[in-house]
Amino acid sequence: MTLQRQALIVRGGWEGHSPVAATDLFVPHLVASGFVVQVEESTAVYADDGVMASVDLIVQCVTMSTIEADELAGLTSAVRAGTGLAGWHGGIADSFRASSDYLHLVGGQFASHPGKPAEERHGGDADNVVPYTVAMTELGRRHPITEGIADFELETEQYWVLSDNLNDVLATTTQRVRDGDPWHREVMSPAVWTRLWGDGRIFVATPGHSLDVLQNPNVRTIIERGLLWASR
Repeated sequence: MTLQRQALIVRGGWEGHSPVAATDLFVPHLVASGFVVQVEESTAVYADDGVMASVDLIVQCVTMSTIEADELAGLTSAVRAGTGLAGWHGGIADSFRASSDYLHLVGGQFASHPGKPAEERHGGDADNVVPYTVAMTELGRRHPITEGIADFELETEQYWVLSDNLNDVLATTTQRVRDGDPWHREVMSPAVWTRLWGDGRIFVATPGHSLDVLQNPNVRTIIERGLLWASR
């Protein structure tokens, strides 16, 4: 008899990213792909050695927040032993800002979403919404997560990400220079990347600020494929 794979969804943090509704979008995909899904509303589960030893995939959606030392140790140990870690937007790329060890694990940290030029700002979340292109890299054009997906346009938060070259970057986004910006040339950031850590696989997609972005066919396909790719 084939054992079913185990997926652990860990969600919480800043409510602006709708962690419950966002992760619920992907539960049917995981179930249809043969996973038993466990949902936790706290990172405390990362410190449970028994649970972590049984998990094949962690889907994390926790923006900002904090993580205890034993929780981070449990998460890191699980990934090194082969558990996949996957997520999108601030739920993985802007988690636990105070932890450099977490940043080391995932390989990229949200720095800013510069948003609209000053003269177009009126106050509120819409100031952060801009049109931009998600551009596939040469690796992305042949990687199973992004193969067959052409460059595409989004209008949402554009993440400026600090990262390192251990990441295998599948897609990028370029922040343009506009009058009044303090940077002096275009800045390219990873928009989709994978990372190998010990025996584990990590997948990150930076689009996903809101439910409509997650339901964009290209974004949703990339995330669904990324979850399966990352799993043990």
